[in-house]
Amino acid sequence: MRLYETNYAKLLPLLPKSDQVGDQCVYAVSEQEYCLTITESTRYTTVVELRLLAENAMPEYLIPRMTIRLYHDARVAEVCAAQQTSRWKPRYDYPNLRMYQKDEKHQVNRFLGDWLAHCLKNGISRQSVC
Repeated sequence: MRLYETNYAKLLPLLPKSDQVGDQCVYAVSEQEYCLTITESTRYTTVVELRLLAENAMPEYLIPRMTIRLYHDARVAEVCAAQQTSRWKPRYDYPNLRMYQKDEKHQVNRFLGDWLAHCLKNGISRQSVC
């Protein structure tokens, strides 16, 4: 749970100022631009999409994309979907049909935490529309 709590704390300063659906923020991180878009907002949860802004003719399925749900009452954030994959089990037997790691869900959320830490340290916010 500590990972989910730290992800929540790291993500809050990066979110758009208001909590309205469609609000966006763009961050330049290591010569790449990422867009955070609020896709759903309720009293206790907010869903945010994080995606790379690709300027070249990269196919849509190759563009890094992550959906994150923030639970405001519990103060946690977890990855709901990443790269056309969603709803991970907490643990997997190994080997399995999709060749997920035993702790695939934890690894995806740890990746989010690492990315957020990198963004907070090296990212530059700019007001723009994705």
